[in-house]
Amino acid sequence: MVTVRDTLLSVQERFRAGGIDTPELDARLLLQAATGLRHEDIIMEAARGVTGEALARLEEMAARRLRREPVSRILGARAFWNADFKVTPETLDPRPDSETLIEGVLAEVAKEKPLAILDLGTGTGCLLLSLLQELPQATGLGIDISAGAVETARLNASALNLSGRSDFMEKDWKKLTPLSLYDVVIGNPPYIALPEIAELAPEVRKYDPIAALSGGPDGLDCYREIASLLPRILAKNGLVALEIGAAQAADVKGILGKAGLSVLHTLADLAGHDRCIIARWTRV
Repeated sequence: MVTVRDTLLSVQERFRAGGIDTPELDARLLLQAATGLRHEDIIMEAARGVTGEALARLEEMAARRLRREPVSRILGARAFWNADFKVTPETLDPRPDSETLIEGVLAEVAKEKPLAILDLGTGTGCLLLSLLQELPQATGLGIDISAGAVETARLNASALNLSGRSDFMEKDWKKLTPLSLYDVVIGNPPYIALPEIAELAPEVRKYDPIAALSGGPDGLDCYREIASLLPRILAKNGLVALEIGAAQAADVKGILGKAGLSVLHTLADLAGHDRCIIARWTRV
């Protein structure tokens, strides 16, 4: 009989040998998915046998992980903020660092105030939907150039019972002509400089959509586009929260400042890197 413990240890060892950064965590998550066991079951029932069907499912998942496919893409979902979000090939895989943006917005707005939120490049919808979970009077629109991403975001909204307060549209933000102004504009735009994409980890380079990564030759193209758009879409004293690359704070501050926004501050991620810029539109 092949036990839960033996199976877990075997997959962990294969992942270590294959250069996986988090072999213990990844092996456990895949074992849970293959067997239907909970984390506590794996600990308390380590001597339990694993069925042949579950072993076959786990083998397929482990092979994909060894090809450096992220666990979230194998499982089809990623935990972000307070929910699990469906992840598809058309969407960026949400990262914990992006939760810095949620924290930044919540620190600047009144929870019970009605707010109109615009999410530029929504992907899975994780940013907009996480904010709507925390802001019960808010509504939001997420736009993305990818039809597949828009459909994924809609599915996530439905799963979270937020379809009534959110809408998603396939749209290039450069062509956006809003019918109303927005109190909050958020976004995690592509910000990797083209020469750096080849150096990314295979989990990112091979599996995240290139359109969600590439920010042009210097990584700043999308910030320039967004900055030119903001004066047309922000309400007076409107808030802007944008994710940035670790070394881009000074450049993005300059781009936003030239567009007439007042940069309030930056926020650091868990690693201490600048990850989010908060700004306001203070002109009439």
